[in-house]
Amino acid sequence: MEIKVLGTGCPKCQQTMNVVKEVIAEAGVAANVEKVTDIMKITSYGVLGTPAVVIDGEVKSVGKVPTKEDVKSWFKK
Repeated sequence: MEIKVLGTGCPKCQQTMNVVKEVIAEAGVAANVEKVTDIMKITSYGVLGTPAVVIDGEVKSVGKVPTKEDVKSWFKK
């Protein structure tokens, strides 16, 4: 699983990264987590607000810090 947290480094972007990492650790999900700070790469996902979360190429959240429950629901198939 490829997870990208899109953001320029603001506090909400840091919170989002922390929430994603906590859920991965708790759920035991095998995932590669990457922080994307380059504005051009962020906009290439069609994202105009940050923080944003992209899982396996699909934008899951934009403009808010997701809850742990939100993140957990994205891992269910």
